[in-house]
Amino acid sequence: MIQPTVGFIVFGVHKDGLQDPMGNLWVDDALIANSKDALKKQGIRLVEHDTVIATKEEARVALKKMKDEEAVDAVILFSGTWVWSANLIAAVRDFALSGKGLCLWTHPGSQGWRPVGGLVMHGALLEVGISHKFIYGGADEPEEVDQVVSFCRAAHLKNALNMSTIGTFGGRGMGQTVGVADPSQWMRQFGIDIDSRDTTQLIRTAEEVTDEELRALEPRLKKLFGGLPEKSTPNERSMRLYLALKKIIEKEKWDFYTIQSFPGLGDDYCATSFAQSMILEDRIPTSTLGDFNTALTVYLLNALSDEPIYYGDLQHIDKKKREIKIIGDGAIPPSLAGKVGPAGFSQHGIPTEGAAGGMAVHLVCKVGEGVLARLGRVNGCFQMVICPVSIFEPPPEQLKHRLEECAIPFWPHGFLTPHGDMEKLVQSWTNEYACLGYGEKVAPALLDFCALTGIEAVVP
Repeated sequence: MIQPTVGFIVFGVHKDGLQDPMGNLWVDDALIANSKDALKKQGIRLVEHDTVIATKEEARVALKKMKDEEAVDAVILFSGTWVWSANLIAAVRDFALSGKGLCLWTHPGSQGWRPVGGLVMHGALLEVGISHKFIYGGADEPEEVDQVVSFCRAAHLKNALNMSTIGTFGGRGMGQTVGVADPSQWMRQFGIDIDSRDTTQLIRTAEEVTDEELRALEPRLKKLFGGLPEKSTPNERSMRLYLALKKIIEKEKWDFYTIQSFPGLGDDYCATSFAQSMILEDRIPTSTLGDFNTALTVYLLNALSDEPIYYGDLQHIDKKKREIKIIGDGAIPPSLAGKVGPAGFSQHGIPTEGAAGGMAVHLVCKVGEGVLARLGRVNGCFQMVICPVSIFEPPPEQLKHRLEECAIPFWPHGFLTPHGDMEKLVQSWTNEYACLGYGEKVAPALLDFCALTGIEAVVP
């Protein structure tokens, strides 16, 4: 899980012990402390500015500090009391030019006239055109605190992607029109560099994996699968490929990657299903078929979820029953296994999409709440569909039938109930692939990320 680092700055002109006509302090220090504690309990690391800012110079010093601090992902401007917006706006604008997030948080209540300070700043930011999130809610209201936290997490993701690198092995897989990337667009919108390597280096590295390295993998496989796979050339190559991927990713310092899989590697060496499963289990974001948009979606979900991410084909959508099946080609993190379908070794099994064969993983996804998402492009512009879902397991007596419905029962299955407009979901989806992330708080952070990065968010 990520831990955002956020600057916390209180503003207001009536400060430094100044009392209101009733003899009470204008700035409520206890309320401010409670608000900070509410964020810290949610895993937010605060960089606190001791001075309540009111003047232009105080604002300049405070915001410059946050702008220059590389670790700071965003700033929370907290309304302590009313303020002269003209004294703050220039410094806030300068901070916003850094690209870091800006959240304006106003705690309700008549005492201190906090809403006045919050609204005058909100209006000023809108007038000048400074992007920000405005939160009007109390530290004792979990849903309001969650909004602040989601924004902070999204700001961290945006900051983390800046100057990151995605690697690609090979080219476009299965002739997909979607999923290809424009390197200039990725750099312009996200600050991500795209690097590429031919799969010959991957095969060479895989063949150089030693017997000792293969044996060192065995305890982990026993823990995840309850045993070891049968000895065969395709199975051994699958394990070699996994270890080779790890080596090259570390050597090249890639933050995430995509791989063509087939045509090419799946015919020349082995299918990538098992290797991709283990990479996802290691919490390294990835995708197959050279699908950059799926890879970035996995990156985001992986950072926001406590569980590893599953991507697979959106194989069936039943609008009447409100049911979706995600069935991947043998690539899934084994720890996502549920009760009715534990993780086991399988075979890729489709010679027309990888004649060399190779090991895969089969399971049924465990029960939980999560989100179905995927980044795509519509007429060259980024769009992300974000749909909250419930993941369920079929009854044991129905499992065999449910697995055989797609005619490939040995591939991993995820059974979902989407929450939202089914027709809008179908019409908005931009590819065969769907990415599943566990956690009820993932979707709000994705929405904030879209707002921060200029992606059109579609919620069915």
